[in-house]
Amino acid sequence: MLNQSLIRMANNGSGETVSGESPVVVTDAGLETIRPRMYKVLILNDDFTPMEFVVEVLRTIFSMPETRATRLMLAIHRTGIGVAGVFTHEIAETKVHHVHELARQHEHPLRCQLEEE
Repeated sequence: MLNQSLIRMANNGSGETVSGESPVVVTDAGLETIRPRMYKVLILNDDFTPMEFVVEVLRTIFSMPETRATRLMLAIHRTGIGVAGVFTHEIAETKVHHVHELARQHEHPLRCQLEEE
């Protein structure tokens, strides 16, 4: 929050801007940046989506190298779920949407979801 007395002093003490001058805004340099909440994008295993398609999704949407994408796909296959990445809410939501769209276009039931970290 800005210190109102500093703004009044910068604006000639009266709280009004001196004619012809721009108002001066003084900020507190000691403010801390609040980190946004992060969300995991989880890929869910199913018995119908080809493993190669899951690898391709991980490579294209999550920018994973092929070896890492293959390892994650195998982990998802074994455990039923895996974390494809951790992002801010808007980015995670967009990634989930892209996965669902790509799966729908290729007629695969691949699902993914968000989970707050």
